[in-house]
Amino acid sequence: MDAAAAGSRAAPSARAGASAPAFFFTGHQTIERSPGSTGCVTDDELVRLAQAGDASAFDQLVVRHQAAVFRAALAALRSPEEAEEAAQDALVRAWQKLGTFRGDAAFRTWLLSIAWNRALSRRRSIGTWFARRAPLEAADRVRGNGAGPHEVLRQREMERHVAAAIERLSPKLRDALLLAQSGEYGYQEVAAMLNVPVGTLKSRVFDARRQVKQRLVALGYVSGD
Repeated sequence: MDAAAAGSRAAPSARAGASAPAFFFTGHQTIERSPGSTGCVTDDELVRLAQAGDASAFDQLVVRHQAAVFRAALAALRSPEEAEEAAQDALVRAWQKLGTFRGDAAFRTWLLSIAWNRALSRRRSIGTWFARRAPLEAADRVRGNGAGPHEVLRQREMERHVAAAIERLSPKLRDALLLAQSGEYGYQEVAAMLNVPVGTLKSRVFDARRQVKQRLVALGYVSGD
């Protein structure tokens, strides 16, 4: 965690006197200070407690949503190390801005939007982010259950071509596809993260899939039907 993020863990001015939550990432997992007995409490109830100054309630919100926050940052940055820093930054920012949360959207959607925006900001500031990216997963991975060595090799080659085709997409199409294909988020959440209408998101995902398929058709991996 960078020094700026660490310094930001002081109590936010919106809730003067409240102690900051004791969350931090270690191996992509968050360590909470005091889990208590809030397992059956809703997000809305935890938010109200946190807004009233209960830092342990925010710790529980972090525990619930840390994996989704990390994966959103990873989709933008494709570097686990950079994603971890962006996720931590997003959690600190969410704690600082919690007083502005009004419940117009679900807390998870609000948090993911912060995470995505912090990751994009970090991506713009890292000139070599693309070279340090984590390997892309194929948009439509072909499973090799019981396949022979030649078929396995062909599947792996196809996956590499899919990853390369995804990389050639424009950032708008690539971000939409990677988030939508992750299986982690619904279209409403992805649209909120990208700050676009759901219809625009679906159009981008459709265009991205079409372009990836066109590349695979040209290479002879799938038919053009």
